[in-house]
Amino acid sequence: MLIIAAIFLIFMGRFAYIAATGHIAGVDLTKRSNKKYEGDSVIRAQRGTIYDSSGNVLAQDTNAYAVYAVLSHDYVTADKKPLYVADKKKTAKALSKYLPMSEANIYKQLTPKNKAVYQVEFGSAGQNLSLSIKRKIEKQHLTGIYFKESPTRLYPNGTFASHVVGIAQTPKGSEDSGSQDLVGVMGVEKYFNEQLTGQDGYKNLTKDSYGYSINQNKNKVKAAKNGQDVYLTLDSRMQSYLESLLSKVNKKYQPASMNAVLMNAKTGEILAASQRPTFNASTKKGIGDVWRDTLVEDGYEPGSVLKIATLSAAIDSGHYNPDQYYKSGSVLVSGKKISDWQTAGWGMIPLNQAFARSSNVGMVKLEQEMGAKTWKSYIEKFGFLKKTGIELPGETAGTLQYERPLDQATTSFGQGINVNVMQMLQMTSAIANNGTMIKPQILADVGQEQQITPIKAGKPIKASTAKKVMQNMEDVVYKDYGTGQVYQIPGYKIAAKTGTAQITGPNGGYLTGASNYIFSVSGIAPADDPKYILYITMKQPGNMTDSAETILSQVFNPMMKRALEYTKEAEKDKQQQVKVASVLSQSTKDAQKKLEAQNLKTTLVGSGNLVVQQLPKAGSVILPNQRVLLMTNGAMTMPDVNGWSKNDLLKLAQLTGIDVDIKGSGYAYHQSLAVNSLLDGVKQIKVQLK
Repeated sequence: MLIIAAIFLIFMGRFAYIAATGHIAGVDLTKRSNKKYEGDSVIRAQRGTIYDSSGNVLAQDTNAYAVYAVLSHDYVTADKKPLYVADKKKTAKALSKYLPMSEANIYKQLTPKNKAVYQVEFGSAGQNLSLSIKRKIEKQHLTGIYFKESPTRLYPNGTFASHVVGIAQTPKGSEDSGSQDLVGVMGVEKYFNEQLTGQDGYKNLTKDSYGYSINQNKNKVKAAKNGQDVYLTLDSRMQSYLESLLSKVNKKYQPASMNAVLMNAKTGEILAASQRPTFNASTKKGIGDVWRDTLVEDGYEPGSVLKIATLSAAIDSGHYNPDQYYKSGSVLVSGKKISDWQTAGWGMIPLNQAFARSSNVGMVKLEQEMGAKTWKSYIEKFGFLKKTGIELPGETAGTLQYERPLDQATTSFGQGINVNVMQMLQMTSAIANNGTMIKPQILADVGQEQQITPIKAGKPIKASTAKKVMQNMEDVVYKDYGTGQVYQIPGYKIAAKTGTAQITGPNGGYLTGASNYIFSVSGIAPADDPKYILYITMKQPGNMTDSAETILSQVFNPMMKRALEYTKEAEKDKQQQVKVASVLSQSTKDAQKKLEAQNLKTTLVGSGNLVVQQLPKAGSVILPNQRVLLMTNGAMTMPDVNGWSKNDLLKLAQLTGIDVDIKGSGYAYHQSLAVNSLLDGVKQIKVQLK
């Protein structure tokens, strides 16, 4: 009994010590307890959305799901009911309806040879599942089937300027590190990754021993800061049409590659841009065919389209006599023979036919008249050998082979010089803008929509020179000896230059064969009032059943015609534009009556009877049937946004100062706040479009 009493006294003494000091074996139990029951819950920031020029969504955040199956019989409820896959045949049959995987292969996955396997996944077939597929599987009530959620990027248009918009994805191994951040790895997603990426927030949680949150009012919260939105110059209507034209030609003629870009001649806005091979950004189908954005990352010899620069340089430097005759066909330079594409030539012809006939010999003569130093100075003035600075990653500056007289001569017709697509567009813009080059731009703005401002990239030639070159480009299309007669579009005046460039072989020298070329065309329309520049290249058509010009015209003509018709419609709309009247300090009734008389829609934001703010502001020029938001005195209230466009919702955000989180594309059909609810203290309104 004495021993038991002694042990009891020792135990009670030890307990009293721990209770009094809060320490055991040198460990502060209070700190350890706090460490155990306090932790941070990450509030994930949303990546910014990428929009086209009209506010249509090109890329936005969403969630994807991966399905997995628990096989271990240890995973059961408290009353021993299975939480693992109990009926494997039934499960395989059900999953095969929703996964791109056969019932037999699913069953094989569910019955591994190693019986100790705790859980299994289904490879790529079970990854990146949409919410709708997840819900359909859940409705089957399959025991042992579970899902992991992860952030992903939604590209609603599929094959749509895929290399330009790019893709963002979670890096490999990010799950192991606990990070789920999306990172841009291509295109605009990569170039503006820093701006698009937000900053995660956190919520410091205090939990009891059962894991439930306690002391909610004492929890520390740092709000997430979402990434900035990016607005591009792309016009979805033009882009979709270009994609369909390229796909049709690509399927029929099977070229090794194609590039096509439509640019606003006055502003440099890239309205549509694509390449082949391409990929579906939504499904990732075809992404392995070519990872590079060939519009900026690939350098190539441009061939005869560069004669635009050669002719410009000769005229501008005073070394061009249009009436001077020369012998076409071939010429010797440093003992090497340079031939015209029509090797027999056309006999003695004047220089004013050399460009339209695409005579290499004529261009060599102009280069020799100018001299190597003068010609090189114009190559540099036209922006070659340096990047345009377009907002896409990996742009190449190009190279020039210029040491020998032969090199200097061949550059006059686009050999021995490497360029990129954007440099060629920039060069052509000088002809469309009275000698001033305009930088190509794909970015409209970061954070908010804004009208693009043209950026001048230099003035390589005089306005008078540009006018003469434009006439020569018209001759290409309209003279009976022109190489581009197929590019005529009834009702519009077209100026163009065709190109055929040899391709360097893997062992040096140039490839031979009828299709081993890069065929191209660069066109301006209308020639008398330039609105658009369209540049197309096609490399090595595998099924060349038509001439190169005929093939390229199947993209050039309908694309340029569609753009020009769109301009006509826009100009017609411009004639119908309305100058918004001022209704500040007027009664809501009078204000609405006044604006509706201008054929404008109105919406009140507030419960008062006087207008204190309006958007668009008085004096703004807009189209009929556009919406004008009127903020009233009194409490600010939530309007009914059903049927609103994205632009209307952005106006609401600007007027109220409240963030409007817009999901989807089309028109609004769901809003997070009830109509007429108070907006005081509201930080965000969520709206879904369809």
